[in-house]
Amino acid sequence: MKKTPSVISSYKKPLFVISAVLLLSFTVTVFVRAYTLRRPLPQEPLSQSQKQSLEAVLNQAYPERTAVLRPLPYPVNPAVLDVRARSAIAVNMQNGCVLYEKNADEIIPPASMTKLFVMYVVFEEIKKGTVSLKDTVPLPPESWACNMPPHSSLMFLGKNQIVTLEELLTGLAVCSGNDAAYAVADYICGEMEAFIGRMNAAAEKLGLTKTHFVESSGYSEKNTTTSREMAAFARHYVDTFPETLSLFHSRLSYTYPQEHNLAPEDRGKPRAQDFSQGIPEHITMGIYQKNTNPLLGTLDGCNGLKTGYIDESGYNLALTITRGSTCILSVTMGGPGNSVQEGNAGRIHDGTEIMEWAFAAFREYENPALFREYSVPLVFAKAQRINLVPAYAPKTLSVPVTAAQNPSQAEKEVEVSVELPESIKGRVTAGLEYGRITYSINGRILQTIPLVAERTEKKANAWLCAADFFAQLALLF
Repeated sequence: MKKTPSVISSYKKPLFVISAVLLLSFTVTVFVRAYTLRRPLPQEPLSQSQKQSLEAVLNQAYPERTAVLRPLPYPVNPAVLDVRARSAIAVNMQNGCVLYEKNADEIIPPASMTKLFVMYVVFEEIKKGTVSLKDTVPLPPESWACNMPPHSSLMFLGKNQIVTLEELLTGLAVCSGNDAAYAVADYICGEMEAFIGRMNAAAEKLGLTKTHFVESSGYSEKNTTTSREMAAFARHYVDTFPETLSLFHSRLSYTYPQEHNLAPEDRGKPRAQDFSQGIPEHITMGIYQKNTNPLLGTLDGCNGLKTGYIDESGYNLALTITRGSTCILSVTMGGPGNSVQEGNAGRIHDGTEIMEWAFAAFREYENPALFREYSVPLVFAKAQRINLVPAYAPKTLSVPVTAAQNPSQAEKEVEVSVELPESIKGRVTAGLEYGRITYSINGRILQTIPLVAERTEKKANAWLCAADFFAQLALLF
């Protein structure tokens, strides 16, 4: 049967209405997409799960993110220094870059540098709230000075003395007291074996495969490390607990015991004692000791860190120097010397040689471009913008003065170039590189850091893809 014009008209009207609605809807979508492309709305902050996912992806793709130490990001000629220790390394504390090294992977006993691990374990417990610096620590006989092995460095702990955890840490940092190391181990874990387990666990967590301990004082030659691994740990220790420098490691001297430390039965007695026949159980005489670090108070900016010596190790020194906003760490191990005087002369020579060179050879450039997001338009994607973030963000960049026209202000000659795409088309994957930041000085590239997507965005459906096509055309006019 042939359809009449009225029937055909009844079909056309709804089709026309539907087409008009679709066209209007599409036009609105095009204008909305064009508007938001020109005036983007800020993205919602990443959720906790998105942050964790991005961290996991970036940590796997960019080992620089988690490395405690790293090479300089540009080639340099190795420095030729007059360093007399068998092994040495210098590290920028802000960015972890190795500035200088000499036989840095040779295994050598750390000696009393071991006590840095002791202090780290203690501060971990303080952070947890399980102990406090003001805690009074009982002293087992194993920690008394009279029971320490021959030639031990001592804080001079004695029977029934009253001592706080803070005072023991001072005795560790300033006097390098083996007795204090035993007292701390007993207080924190109840026994030496358990405490040594904590120290070794800290080394293992940092990936220090050549560092191992059998006791907490550093007296044993079976404790092992390298200058590279000790530098990695020292950087982590100071970065995690920066207050230790001012509270303990920069202290010039310490007198112990003081009146309030004396055992109750020893108070009121004459303080003077004769140690010519050996160290007694009860120690009443206050013994003044300078910090074992010979560069404290003599080398500009010295504020730490720890010495070490046994016959098998030679003279060791972990040294920190802060000048302005720059902090350099050096570790020298196996230093020469037939006496404490000769050993300290070697420490002073090597420490000064390395530090003065490092501060003269590099300038510190802070990276403001690394602490922001870069918003880029998306096309043919469900979202319309994506934030690009640095794959990793070192706090500073060590700038070689030899590359600068004005060496004294080398950091001011650094140029920053940010490369961003005009837009990204289709699906975006979290952690993938879509741009980069380049740091250079006088045409020499110092470092290039990838800019990666902070989240995954799906490709748009056909409707939005078509709208984006026309939105882009609209923005051209």
